[in-house]
Amino acid sequence: MLAALLYLTGCASGAKMGNMVYEGPLKAYDTALEDNVDVTNVSGGEETNPAWTSEIDNDAFAGALKQTLQKQGLLSGTGRYQLEALLLEVDQPMFGLDFEVTTHVRYILTDRENNGAVVLNETVVTPYTATIGDAFAAIKRLRLANEGSGKANIQGLLDKLSELRIQPGNISLAQ
Repeated sequence: MLAALLYLTGCASGAKMGNMVYEGPLKAYDTALEDNVDVTNVSGGEETNPAWTSEIDNDAFAGALKQTLQKQGLLSGTGRYQLEALLLEVDQPMFGLDFEVTTHVRYILTDRENNGAVVLNETVVTPYTATIGDAFAAIKRLRLANEGSGKANIQGLLDKLSELRIQPGNISLAQ
């Protein structure tokens, strides 16, 4: 019975790293961040069980985050600023024609040259909806919604980073 169900619906696959990379225009960042951000830890993601539902795993999200930061001119393997991403929650529907997935990711950016001082500590919450027009099969539609929400979340981080103003002894978000 399970084999027949899997045959008819397909197997779930995890969110693909390449589909979560932000490909939009370059943003303006404080010069202190340029080529100076090191992704040190990504956690909280879940592995996909092919017999169940698509998920966002740590490796895929970390890869998308690193590629995005590289494209934005921020990534450095030994940067002064260390970025940690914690996938707090990925809200997924169980049924429906349109699948809205909302990711909740806490980003913590610290300054390794300033005793690990916290530069940014923000939770970014982003929804994304994949419709039946995007994919007929529910399993693929859920994967697309996961990927879209992950990409939107990374874009939300970029928005936060572009608002940062870093000056010696004074770090703030632009108002």
